Amino acid sequence: MTRISLALATAGLMGATLAHAGEVEVLHWWTSGGEAKAASALKATMQSKGHTWKDFAVAGGGGDSAMTVLKSRVVSGNAPAAAQIKGPSIQEWAREGVLANMDDVAKAEHWDSLLPKAIADGLKYQGHYVAAPVNVHRVNWLWTNPEAFKKAGAKVPTTWDEFFTAADALKKAGLIAVAHGGQNWQDFTTFETVALGVGGAEFYKKALVHLDPASLKSPTMEKVLTTFKKIKDYTDKNAPGRDWNLATAMVIKGEAGMQFMGDWAKGEFLAAGKVPGKDFGCVAAPGTAKSYTYNVDSFALFKLKDPANQKAQQDLAAAIMSTDFQEVFNLNKGSIPVRLNMKLDKFDECAKTSAADFVSTSKAGSLVPSIAHGMAVPSAAEGAIKDVVSQFWNDDKATPAATMDKLVAAAKTKS
Repeated sequence: MTRISLALATAGLMGATLAHAGEVEVLHWWTSGGEAKAASALKATMQSKGHTWKDFAVAGGGGDSAMTVLKSRVVSGNAPAAAQIKGPSIQEWAREGVLANMDDVAKAEHWDSLLPKAIADGLKYQGHYVAAPVNVHRVNWLWTNPEAFKKAGAKVPTTWDEFFTAADALKKAGLIAVAHGGQNWQDFTTFETVALGVGGAEFYKKALVHLDPASLKSPTMEKVLTTFKKIKDYTDKNAPGRDWNLATAMVIKGEAGMQFMGDWAKGEFLAAGKVPGKDFGCVAAPGTAKSYTYNVDSFALFKLKDPANQKAQQDLAAAIMSTDFQEVFNLNKGSIPVRLNMKLDKFDECAKTSAADFVSTSKAGSLVPSIAHGMAVPSAAEGAIKDVVSQFWNDDKATPAATMDKLVAAAKTKS
């Protein structure tokens, strides 16, 4: 009882709370400025309830090292309360029988009515909630520099034809048309955006969520690959290996006119003191205005033995979905609340557009999971497809026909 009593004394709580105070150990990699602020807000919420917060940080961020350590902890019967896991990986952990049923919290907090079905389904295993969602990132954004467009006499594109017309004008004006970082996840982010813009939401689902061989090897996919490769002509020779935030900086400085990137890029513009709608533009990528590619951060909740810790874990799940945390976290992260019907007074115009589109696309059935950001398919297939896409991007001799055959083969990859 010593640790719990100490936590209670520190929190200045009465003995009546004693039975409920526990510890939550949380695996996350929120270490950048805005993210760290958000994590500390969640920690403060838990401490205000009398619980002890314990960071379970693993060097290497959200990479393999964190998952390796997590696996060994779970196998040895010493799982943390929560770990940052998303997409199909949640189902993979749930199949091992190690995740906790959070239905009581979800029911009490009305999660089913506060989350779009597409999102809620990804947080459930066999119909039961096993994870709590933190936010929604929209991936299919095109970021623009209005001054660069003005200099080039170009208009912000809504179709792919308009995109290449604008790109030509920017190039002619001596600017880099498209800021890009040649890393495989950035190539893949651009690729999935093109697939959505050229093929539409239904094609996207068939090809990049269901991995349907006929869709992966179709005239539409050939057009996707051709359009995707054409974009490379408008990037600069220093693109290979460039980090995404350095590509964003090129748009901020007016060296480049456009960038395809999720809304974490907005954090870079805001940190540079830029104002949305004035100093930078955020529009849905060409052809994707009525669709929405989502990347949802979430915490998978592991089975715990100690009743006090179980209560702390349930309080954590409730806190993650609370309006207070959803607001603080997403204002800092550049994303939007995953919880519907929230006041967005403090959010900027890009976020308000994203939130409105999140709702309308979930109703229309054009809210789709990002394959590039671990939301759509098992990690082994995602990795294999990602490699094929980057090979095509980097090899001038690669043909769409040969690449489609490779995509079909990669889609069959099992872990």
